[in-house]
Amino acid sequence: MAYLFTSESVSEGHPDKVADQISDALIDHFLAFDSDSKVACETLVTTGQVVLAGEVKSTTYLDVQKIARDTINKIGYTKGEYMFDGNSCGVLSAIHEQSEDINQGVDRGSKEEQGAGDQGMMFGYATNETENFMPLALDLSHLILKELAELRRENKEITYLRPDSKSQVTIEYSDDNIPQRIEAIVVSTQHDDFADDDTMLAKIRQDIVNILIPRVIEKLPADIQKLFNNDIKYHINPTGKFVIGGPHGDTGLTGRKIIVDTYGGKGAHGGGAFSGKDPSKVDRSAAYATRHIAKNLVAAGVAEEVLVQVSYAIGVVEPMGIFIDTFGTCPFNLTDGEIAEKVSELFDMRPFAIEERLKLRSPMYSETAAYGHMGRHNETVTKTFSQPNGETITLDVELFTWEKLDYVDKVKEAFGI
Repeated sequence: MAYLFTSESVSEGHPDKVADQISDALIDHFLAFDSDSKVACETLVTTGQVVLAGEVKSTTYLDVQKIARDTINKIGYTKGEYMFDGNSCGVLSAIHEQSEDINQGVDRGSKEEQGAGDQGMMFGYATNETENFMPLALDLSHLILKELAELRRENKEITYLRPDSKSQVTIEYSDDNIPQRIEAIVVSTQHDDFADDDTMLAKIRQDIVNILIPRVIEKLPADIQKLFNNDIKYHINPTGKFVIGGPHGDTGLTGRKIIVDTYGGKGAHGGGAFSGKDPSKVDRSAAYATRHIAKNLVAAGVAEEVLVQVSYAIGVVEPMGIFIDTFGTCPFNLTDGEIAEKVSELFDMRPFAIEERLKLRSPMYSETAAYGHMGRHNETVTKTFSQPNGETITLDVELFTWEKLDYVDKVKEAFGI
């Protein structure tokens, strides 16, 4: 029997994502000037106020207030009427030095013997239902909000948009897990005030359906475009007026959108957030590493769908174990346990090895903090960072290294494909 599956996304202006982006902007600045920095930074945003807290071990000094304000302005909170804007909000820093009790388990005489920065389990997932090996409902949810943000910044076809928004997509699947059609799309977007509420609702619905959705469809491959039809149920700003939004409408915290950050509810999640953590924290680095494994396994043809789990003990170098679930989609006479054994031989999952393999000690994290950490485009960009003393540094930074298909040939060789 056919079934429905739903995923959601939130925009860069959502209060939790504002917090994530500030935390990751701080990570990038620390790593740019001291690649060995150890950072765990949490951010809280609310009406007119930003609170920074966390632990840092670094040789560099940053103007954290300026970094927070620049991030907020870049998102689009630049007007006093939003009750939260980068130029006027208060920024309180309660960042202090990292505990030596934690640090002693991470730093070792040899970097190769670096222990895990925390205990826990991390998951990576990949499926062949999209070109980027991501679950379709989440991929579409992200794309809807990326296009909505583009429309907001263009300020031409739709001129009333504000930064905060959410989306949700429900897809009907067949018994053999093939997407058949889009059942429903939900979009809630913050907007300027209208003189008349009824006119407002009609105008926003018309613009989302007739301007935003066609732009989304244009960016999709033909097989996904066919899933859109005139029978889709649209719920556009279903609660009505959405003028009060962002941190003024709802307090935001780092790490509260972990399902949006990963796979939209498909696969699994170990529970640890990503943003605000340097790569010694396996919550982040090992989640990227398991995504890298899962994606390369699916791309190599080992299975149509793969879930990878790895687990660690704090301060211990080797992982506790690696688990693989192919959901019965492996076409070869191999058990999931046998696949896991080969994966353990192919991929070194010691924390420092992950950092080296995926180049995680470069300032690559601001770009991860909105629209998902997985399924993104691997590219190299040039970034410039500044210190309070006027020193600047310009670096070429490779983004989303865990999305590379650089192990496909090795996987094929190992599995005899």
